[in-house]
Amino acid sequence: MKAFLGTGLLGSNFVKAMIKHGDEVQVWNRTAAKAKALQEFGAKAFDDVAEAVKGADTIHVTLKDDDTVNEVLAAACKGFSPGVTIIDHTTTSAKGAIERTAEWKAKGYTYLHAPVFMGPINALESSGNMLVSGDQGVISRVEPELSKMTGKVINFGSEEGKAAGMKLMGNLFLLTLTAGISDTLAFAKGLNIPASDVSALFDSWNPAAMMPTRLKKITEGNFSNPSWELSMARKDAGLMLQAAKENNTKLAVIPAIAAEMDSWIEKGYGNSDWSVIAKDNI
Repeated sequence: MKAFLGTGLLGSNFVKAMIKHGDEVQVWNRTAAKAKALQEFGAKAFDDVAEAVKGADTIHVTLKDDDTVNEVLAAACKGFSPGVTIIDHTTTSAKGAIERTAEWKAKGYTYLHAPVFMGPINALESSGNMLVSGDQGVISRVEPELSKMTGKVINFGSEEGKAAGMKLMGNLFLLTLTAGISDTLAFAKGLNIPASDVSALFDSWNPAAMMPTRLKKITEGNFSNPSWELSMARKDAGLMLQAAKENNTKLAVIPAIAAEMDSWIEKGYGNSDWSVIAKDNI
């Protein structure tokens, strides 16, 4: 018997996939209608979270944040079976994941943080990536079940909270990537370049292919043999800022990058590879 707490877009599709695999699933959601909607697929919905976990040997959690997870588990624990395993897929802080692991272990339960790089479709199709770290004995025991839920389980070793940090790091990259795309489209619009032409450019030129080489260059601290000098990159950033100003275009990312470039040029790194702006972060 499994219980699933939190049946939003991601959680509800996890539940549907579990039922499709033959699992019996009890569900709860703060908005009860979302849990009850899963009854037509074979889930059993409860209004009381403590009732929803009764009889379950594994409890999956997909909620909002640290505070919500703590609040819901505190209410649910009245119905916990002895030695139950809690698998939390919520994106939380690393500190929160570490604290919950220790807290629930002290109470005689197993807590494993297993955040995901998965959207609702991935949850339904059991594809995407699930991240884990911590007690390797626990991970070995639950990995067969986790593997049924996702395309790949990525184990980051025995350090508690590392999976949470890796998840946030990945999301940080996605946020900055999207902000960069937004700046690109805004800049193009200001120059009367249609979005279709932007798409055509990236259909032919894939800057993502440069990422492994760029990351290696940065992590190796190899800034003295530039492929693009910082002073020249800053010149281009200046042209972008000037064009944006002339066209009343608001850019979110480039002004901050230009300021960071100026700081490193003032330190005497103008002739270094422009990626030297990451030097203090390695």
